[in-house]
Amino acid sequence: MSEPSGILRRSTADRNELLFWCPGCDTPHHVQVGVGAGPRWDWNGDAHAPTFTPSILVTCGRIRPRADLICHSFVAQGVIDFLEDSSNHQLRGKHQLPAWPYPDWSGTEPALDVDA
Repeated sequence: MSEPSGILRRSTADRNELLFWCPGCDTPHHVQVGVGAGPRWDWNGDAHAPTFTPSILVTCGRIRPRADLICHSFVAQGVIDFLEDSSNHQLRGKHQLPAWPYPDWSGTEPALDVDA
């Protein structure tokens, strides 16, 4: 069995919901993978260097709940690439996904690398 990921979390309420910490928004972003209702992303199955497709567009968040704020990114091989239309931070460009800052975040657990 592989070690839990330090950067990717899995929701305890929905096993198909994965979360990563966005260094630009300073809050988690959620992606739905696998079978189910609503928007879904492809995931490479690697909890240590995740890739999600297509891009991830977040238009508001719990920290800054304004609809005119946009965080638009691609996540590939553990790197987040903030796109030009991102307006809620100054981190446009590529950055390594950070470690999850709160180990005991309620309702989540570390994701296991399913490819190991």
